[in-house]
Amino acid sequence: MELTTPLDGGIKRTERRGFLDRHFAWIMPAPAVLIMLILMAFPIAYTVYLSVTKWSPTSFGSPEFIGLENYIKLITEDSRFLNAVWRTLWFTVVAVTIQLLLGVGLALIFNREFMGRGIFRTLFLLPMVATPVAIALVWMFILDINTGIMNYFLDLIFGIRVAWLSDRKIVLWSMILIDTWQWTPFIMIITLAGLSALPTEPYEAAMIDGGSPFQLFWYLTLPMLRPTLMVALMFRSIDALKTFDIIYVITQGGPAYASETLNLYGFSQGFAYFNMGYASALLVLYFMLVMGVSYLFIRLRRAASEAL
Repeated sequence: MELTTPLDGGIKRTERRGFLDRHFAWIMPAPAVLIMLILMAFPIAYTVYLSVTKWSPTSFGSPEFIGLENYIKLITEDSRFLNAVWRTLWFTVVAVTIQLLLGVGLALIFNREFMGRGIFRTLFLLPMVATPVAIALVWMFILDINTGIMNYFLDLIFGIRVAWLSDRKIVLWSMILIDTWQWTPFIMIITLAGLSALPTEPYEAAMIDGGSPFQLFWYLTLPMLRPTLMVALMFRSIDALKTFDIIYVITQGGPAYASETLNLYGFSQGFAYFNMGYASALLVLYFMLVMGVSYLFIRLRRAASEAL
């Protein structure tokens, strides 16, 4: 029989206390980190599982395993899916490009001192903090073909009315207009933060050498801002790829799917047609697209930082 002494107990308590002291920074947040990992990993794993099954919540049976059939059908047979992919990419590229140009331009303006700068800057930030559904409802009234204020002025000046929300050739541009109005301030405020952090010595040296304002912007401001702009582009591109609320409230993907993006198509497959397996496969591909775009911008930002 092994005998223990009070000294042995004290040594063990000291060892435990020493272990806790050495790993305190890992032990304390571990439960919270574990819970967050479970909350993040389970939905992803369950979605991947459903993507290889055929299942509808309206049926009483269990999911039927069908392998990669959903993925094959999406990529090779579903023209609505391929059109939604093209529309999503087109919406993202055009909207973010316009927002980048406008946001940088506004940041250069608001980076200067002038009377009322704080008031105007606050007004420009209001669209970004407004509720998306409220924004969508307001823009529905603005772009209405019969009673919208946009068509009122077009009719008054040019004698024409434009079907902003019911013309298949225009509706996606209307969504780009609304998205640009709402999110250009986001790029503006990030660019303003980057401008405020730029050193002044290169500008002073360039001005002594006779550099013009355009040369200062092109050869100094823009290269030094590139890492900041890459961050803004990454966040805006990911957010634009996931745009749902405004398009759903205004057009619900219409007319004739002309404004249907991947988000809306996945929503309709899952909650209108109840094809949960098919919708899950679409979301997995969607997730891979977003991750690919994120990885691309991370690499571009790293390259821009190394080039400085």
